[in-house]
Parts: sequence; structure tokens; C-alpha cells
Amino acid sequence: MTDTTRQITFLKKQAQTNETPYLIDVDRADGIYIWDKSGKRYMDMIAGVAVNNIGHRHPAVIAAIKEQVDQHLHVMVYGEYIQDAQLALAENLASILPEQLNCSYVVNSGTEAIEGALKLAKRYTGRSEIISCKGSYHGSTHGSMSVSANEVKKAAYRPLLPLVKFITFNSIESLSIITEKTAVVIIEPIQGDAGVRIPSTDFLKALRAKCDEVGCLLLFDEVQTGFGRTGSFFAFERFGVVPDIITLGKALGGGMPIGAFVSSTEIMKALTHDPMLGHITTFGGHPVCCAAANAAINVLKTENWIAEVEEKGALLERLIATSNEVIEIRRAGLMFAIEMVSFDRVKLIVDHCLENGLIGFWFLSCPNSFRLSPPLSITNKEIEAAGKLILAAISATENKI
Repeated sequence: MTDTTRQITFLKKQAQTNETPYLIDVDRADGIYIWDKSGKRYMDMIAGVAVNNIGHRHPAVIAAIKEQVDQHLHVMVYGEYIQDAQLALAENLASILPEQLNCSYVVNSGTEAIEGALKLAKRYTGRSEIISCKGSYHGSTHGSMSVSANEVKKAAYRPLLPLVKFITFNSIESLSIITEKTAVVIIEPIQGDAGVRIPSTDFLKALRAKCDEVGCLLLFDEVQTGFGRTGSFFAFERFGVVPDIITLGKALGGGMPIGAFVSSTEIMKALTHDPMLGHITTFGGHPVCCAAANAAINVLKTENWIAEVEEKGALLERLIATSNEVIEIRRAGLMFAIEMVSFDRVKLIVDHCLENGLIGFWFLSCPNSFRLSPPLSITNKEIEAAGKLILAAISATENKI
């Protein structure tokens, strides 16, 4: 099959999410690199959109997958059997989270984690109102879309969940709409799709206090920010504020599909009765994915990468900031939004980078910025090479609009 035939087959036989996919014809991946079938190498500076935090195909993850495959694959819907991989992952998650976040429900993806967590909050509190934030993104299924803010993405799929309200991110004054009717406030401790927006500690502490005052739950969506991305295992650690529920995904699986919502044993028990089976998932906690996730966590525990995240992020920021065309760099660890004058300018830069072997990406809700989120395993030498490629792309496309 020729390259052209493969592209035509891909575009016709695989459902598409947009009209201009990247069309990299992937052959293999390793570390921070992806190779296409022609042998061209790409520096993956988005890590599969914050998934491959420990790089592609880490040996520990591959070994754990192979070992689990030799034991068993799926044996039963989640929660009925005791399985080594699931139990080890639950214990490992508890070991890196605060004491009150000690009970995990492992699902298939980040968006399913959001769905399960919203159900849990409604069930535990007996309330129906959900508060989210302007600028938020929590996923693309009906419930997670309902609590996301981008109306352009939502309009075609209404009606969505009722009784969802939005506060202004990082505005203490807007917290007044949280009342005794509120079941849960869902928030990204650092907003991702809005273009890396970092709140003040005062705001998050006031939010925690307001939730305690009215008796609602606080849910931190760490699907994108978790597992070292911002310089600590979880972004909420930067602020000293602990949620009642946390949702996880993306980097959790070390490259395998998985999600989880985590709370206290007391809160999580609400899903077991009135009605029982409060959340059901056939493939949630798949043993192969759990084995991979457990290995990925252990890699982050033993390597020094999280401790190096801030230094590496600062290096890349300094390099890119030397361009006069960059309006602003918003960064939390190795999570970047590089703001330019327009979306057209962003597109030229991202396209030029791709042509020259560096993968950047977009934000759905922040079109004037491009996204960088490289693997935490990236070296300083690789960061310097990436910085040169990005600066060259900015310079080469300067007068093309």
C-alpha cells in the first residue's frame, strides 16, 4: 500500500475528529521521539498530550505489561474479583496521595473518571447542582462536556446536564454562587485547555473554605496536570489545598488507556447502595492497564524527573522567551502555553515545527497560543535542541501573514 493509499484509507475508514489531521504515519516510538514509516524522526514535545510523562515505551512499563499478559487479561467486570494488578495500583495511588484520598475506582479514561466522580458527588451529598469554572475543560462525553465551558463545542449536543453553573476562575468574589444546593465544585487546579491558567493560593483556599461552609464536595480534575507535569506528583500540592475527590487519567497509564477517581473510603461507599452498582464499568481496571500504571508510578518514584521539572521548564522558557514575537509564556513546570498574536501565526509556527521534526499542538479554547508538554524524561540537551527548532520556526514564518 502506497503512502497516498494509506492516507486515503485512514481518512475514509477511520472516523475523523477534524479536517486537517497531522497524518504522521507512525512506525515506532521511544523516549521522547516518534519515527514515521519513512524513517523521519519527530521530537514529541506534547507527549501524546500529557500522556507519556515518562517517555514512550519505558522499559519498566513494557516489562509490567508482558508479565501481566502472561498471567491473565480481563476476567470480570470491575470490582467483583481481587486482582493483583488492581490492588497494587490502588495501594500505590494511596501512597502518593493525602491520607483522606485513600480509595480508588479505576476506569477506562479521564472522561469516565469525571463521569463517575460527578455521580459520586451527587449520590453522597443528595444534591444535584454542579459548579464548574469558566475556561474549564473536563472531557467530551455528555457529563464531562456539560461541566466544560466551551460553548462552541457544546452547542450542537444540547440538551446537556441541567443545574450546572460556572464561576470565574481565580475570582474569590464569584464563589458566592456556591450554596447549600451545590453537590460539588469541579475545578482544574491549573487550567489546561484555557491556556495554562494558574490560580492564586488564596483563591483555592477560599474555595476549599466555601465548600466546607456549605457542605459540598471539592473535586480537582488532575487528568492533565497529574503525575509530575507541574513539578509535583499532583498540581494541588503547589497550593496546600486537598480536594474531597480527585480525577486522574492521561499519564497515569504510562501510555496505556486508564483513568481513576479517588476519594475516601467513606465517600466512595455511597456507590455501593441505594442503588447498588452506582457506577459500573466492564473494562475499568483492566489488569494490563493497571500493571502499566503501577509501573509508571514506580518510575516516577525512583527517577529524579519530578524534582527536575521546574529547572527544565525554566530552561525551555528562557530559550523561547528570547523571541520578540512571543507575547507571553504561561507555564507550570513542563506545561506550556506560548501566546502569539493570532491563531494564524500559531498555525504557521506549529506547521513549520512539524515539517522540521518537532511536534507541538493546539488548545481548543485558547487559539492564540500553542501547547508544549514534553516528557519529563527530556534532557537539557534535548530541550536546547527543541528551543532552537521552535525559535527557527518563529523566525522563518515571521512575514508570512
